[in-house]
Amino acid sequence: MIRLKDTKHATTSSFLNHAIRIAEFYGFAPLDDMSRQSLNINRNKSKSKGDSDLTFTRRDERSLPSGMRKCIACVPVKVNAENVQTREPLLAWRISGGTAQMPSKGLELHILGTSSALAEALLIVVAHAITEEAGIKQRVLCVNNIGSYESSNRYVRDVGVYLRKHIESISPTLRPRIVDDPMGTLVQLIEKGHPAIPRAPQAMEYLTEEERRRFWELLEYLEVFGLPYELNAQVLGSRDLWAHSLYEISGVDEETGVRIALAFGGRTDPIATRLAGRTTSAAMITISCEVRGSTRVKQEARGLPGIYFAHLGGEARRRSLGVMESLRAAAIPVHHGLCYDKIGEQMAAARNLAVPYVLIMGHKEAMEGTVLVREVATNSQQAVPVPDLPNYIKRHRMSNWKIPEKA
Repeated sequence: MIRLKDTKHATTSSFLNHAIRIAEFYGFAPLDDMSRQSLNINRNKSKSKGDSDLTFTRRDERSLPSGMRKCIACVPVKVNAENVQTREPLLAWRISGGTAQMPSKGLELHILGTSSALAEALLIVVAHAITEEAGIKQRVLCVNNIGSYESSNRYVRDVGVYLRKHIESISPTLRPRIVDDPMGTLVQLIEKGHPAIPRAPQAMEYLTEEERRRFWELLEYLEVFGLPYELNAQVLGSRDLWAHSLYEISGVDEETGVRIALAFGGRTDPIATRLAGRTTSAAMITISCEVRGSTRVKQEARGLPGIYFAHLGGEARRRSLGVMESLRAAAIPVHHGLCYDKIGEQMAAARNLAVPYVLIMGHKEAMEGTVLVREVATNSQQAVPVPDLPNYIKRHRMSNWKIPEKA
């Protein structure tokens, strides 16, 4: 949880307002302002299951089902040429509360509708920007992967065997949990600093080749962006909620050197699929902040960016996060299509937004370190080096906000 004394903010509301501005630059919109679509969630199935049979491994996991329900109910629907309903990517933020034992406010960031590791990478980059600009100087990103439910079954089985071998050193009050919830027991022992933890089985050792390839895709995004990370087998969560990647951002206390967890998240396909009643891809991160002073979030009325950033190909997609961050640092607002896989979907989105300019990075541009700046009205375009892009946009006065038309 973020301690305000470690930041430049005096109140919780000040921190949250600043964090929301960064999230909204990257395309996240307030979940509470989105319209609910009754066809987007299997309500009967969701209600019949409820949350009572979910296993929560971490204390901060209990708010996730309610937030996920709201996200699923708001996922945009479109009908394709074959009259088949498909789901559009959704990027949303919401404020969640803490517990009576630990009063805090959490900024939840959700991405639904893409199975690409880009979703996790984008969430990590946004959380990194938020904590950095808050003034937290020393931060550590830890990443783990628990794989699919099938591969993690083998891991959990071996964790149970390992804990039973060390049962004499485990607190009597915790021993009964080993049988029903080995993962939750392991997490509690990690929190207590139990001496047997360093030799416990590690989830990444149980990944299949396909899961390793998928995990490496996430790590490639982080490395191309230039964000340092640690592989940490102790970043764990409930298998009812999470699958594949898990990540945690911690601050380092300058006096004691102790790490303080600031943000936690991962891929949430299991709980999203459970609540939606169909296979659903999702990822999220929660940035927690202590409560001090005002907590009210003040939403600012903004216009719409007049620029759309599109990518073509895997290499361009990996480098897109760096381009987006350079534009954010220069206070240049843009729409983006990072969660779309195809260039056609992105160009269709740009047309619907009626933006006057489109930035395009293809494979050639990614390798050369340039971006094509296209003026929609004339279809003319100019290749601009990425380091020069912010100044080029400002010099040509392309970064003005569009005022949305009144209904």
